[in-house]
Amino acid sequence: MNRSTLHQHIIDRSNYLCVGLDTDITKIPMHLREKPDAIVAFNKAIIDATKDYCVSYKINTAFYEALGVKGWEAMEETVHYIPDTHFKIADAKRGDIGNTSTQYARAFFEQMPFDAITVAPYMGEDSVRPFLEYKDKWTIVLGLTSNPGAYDFELEPSGNELMYEKVIRKVASWGNTDNLMFVIGATRAEQFTSIRAIVPSHFLLVPGVGAQGGDLNEISSKAMISDVGLLVNASRAVIYASDKEDFAEKAGLAAREYQIEMAMRIKN
Repeated sequence: MNRSTLHQHIIDRSNYLCVGLDTDITKIPMHLREKPDAIVAFNKAIIDATKDYCVSYKINTAFYEALGVKGWEAMEETVHYIPDTHFKIADAKRGDIGNTSTQYARAFFEQMPFDAITVAPYMGEDSVRPFLEYKDKWTIVLGLTSNPGAYDFELEPSGNELMYEKVIRKVASWGNTDNLMFVIGATRAEQFTSIRAIVPSHFLLVPGVGAQGGDLNEISSKAMISDVGLLVNASRAVIYASDKEDFAEKAGLAAREYQIEMAMRIKN
């Protein structure tokens, strides 16, 4: 999916919501857990209930890989079920030497119909380059994360700037605004002004709204650009809105609330 198409979907649906399918078998409703295809059944119900209120889905691959072959099969079935009108992200955080990254890119861009993959940049350009070679595919590079460990490296001074700023500046030169995004944690809203000074035109994937406490209004006011330039991810706040048989209905209502709030931001 190219940038203009993504932007058109954002305008058509009046939102920039990404629903995170971080599906944990221990957290889905009890009545589904005994099904042999419990993960897929849950995901399909969530997708059906939320697809009118979001523009993207993010599959955190760890939750599927942890289940072995069956988990991988569930991930494949899920990504194929997501409509082509929605931007599909493999939240895999890959990153390795070039020939290994080439195989990761083949797995997620050729064997499965993902539009984007998250990548860790700390092994340098040759570890990221293979993902950038695919037309109309996106590499979403970790920029600034919300976890406490961000203080170990990302927020450490490096010359006259912070390490994460140096990384974003450097990585931005490897691709362009049509194939490169950055992950910026929602709880780092105070940093969005400096981030936009470095990458004024790139899309940002912003996880951490909802259960993690990120503020949608603050993020939107500091980071939105002319074609929105944001995908704000909500996972637990949407998919686990209920643990009862009404889980899909409640997920749809939660997504709708985000959509309403985002629509006002887009119009303003």
